[in-house]
Amino acid sequence: MWSDIRLRFLSELAKRLHQYGTTTTRLEASVESLSHKLGIDTQIWSSPTGILLSFRDTHPEAPEQRVSEVLRLSPGETNLRRLVDTDEVADKVFRGRMSVADGYVSLRDIQPDSVKFKSTIAGFGFAAASIAAVLKARPTDIVAAALIGALTGILLIASKRHANLRPGLEALAAFLSTLLATLASAYIIPLSLPSVTLAAIVVFLPGLTLATAVSELSSQHLVAGVARFAGAMTILLKLTFGAVAGSEVAKVLQVPITPVPVSDSPVWVEGLALLCGALSYALLLRPHKRHRWVVMGAAVLGYTAARLGGEAFGPQFGVFFAGMVVAAASNLFARVKNKPSALVRTPGILLLVPGSVGFRTLFFVFEGQLQQGIDTGSALMVLLTTLVAGLLFGDLLVPPRRNL
Repeated sequence: MWSDIRLRFLSELAKRLHQYGTTTTRLEASVESLSHKLGIDTQIWSSPTGILLSFRDTHPEAPEQRVSEVLRLSPGETNLRRLVDTDEVADKVFRGRMSVADGYVSLRDIQPDSVKFKSTIAGFGFAAASIAAVLKARPTDIVAAALIGALTGILLIASKRHANLRPGLEALAAFLSTLLATLASAYIIPLSLPSVTLAAIVVFLPGLTLATAVSELSSQHLVAGVARFAGAMTILLKLTFGAVAGSEVAKVLQVPITPVPVSDSPVWVEGLALLCGALSYALLLRPHKRHRWVVMGAAVLGYTAARLGGEAFGPQFGVFFAGMVVAAASNLFARVKNKPSALVRTPGILLLVPGSVGFRTLFFVFEGQLQQGIDTGSALMVLLTTLVAGLLFGDLLVPPRRNL
């Protein structure tokens, strides 16, 4: 039965959607809807590290036997360019504008983008500068965070070329960021160490993964949600351990640490944060050039909605309101442009996801400040809940297009 090109096409589609960062909910729904269109009864079970597929031809004269396949996969990474390409192929097959055989060949021809040195370093630097500005850091702190963040981008590039670096990448990035920020603060110019360190490692924080995990749990994809949540917590543990180790090494080296008082940042800093964040997403999420303005506009939309909602009703409602606006806008965009809603949804919520709160929670626990850790952990769960609730309400306001 594997001679049936429909089965190979559906299997390849599931693998590509997983590889390019599609959530379990949408991946399974997309494969099932296209299977129905092609006359195949498909049972699919997806998790962050694999997919189980079982096919049966629904034609009356077809045999009752099923064909099953197990795909062992690494957790996917968001790649908006390849996700759009995959969606276009699937949409053409669904509408009958492309044969299943041609669709299978087209999917096989879609290859992951290689990591681009300049874009990656610039993306990491802009992302770090953005978060430092959001944290109301001073201009010197923003520059320091951007430089150290760019160095962590070099670590990521090195891990792509040397597989032995990948398991400890997050811990190494946090260790070097903390140590470098401490040395720079002691011997070059005083820095706000918590803000600079957190901003420098922001790309590694699994805030989006945490939000996706809670969303999957809310939609009853329990195994996928628990597995994704566990993976996110593991990354947070590695980041926290690296940061604590960097601080301890600085103490052993007797590096003088001078607390820097928090000062009000100029008004233009918030605009800088938004601009840097939008630029970083346009680079790191790797959309097509024609979609870069969509990605940047979505980031501005999410931040602005959170700001307005927070000023009117408080920070928790601000996150809820922003999630609702972004979800509704992403579904509307998908319906009008016939493109994946992820082009708007993913960059729109990246400034809202509470990865930094999770990092602070574990850092307090490692430092023995259990009460602060509990309080921060409670704030993490509130933010995750309000964000996911906002996304769900947004889907009710503007229902998603068909799952493809």
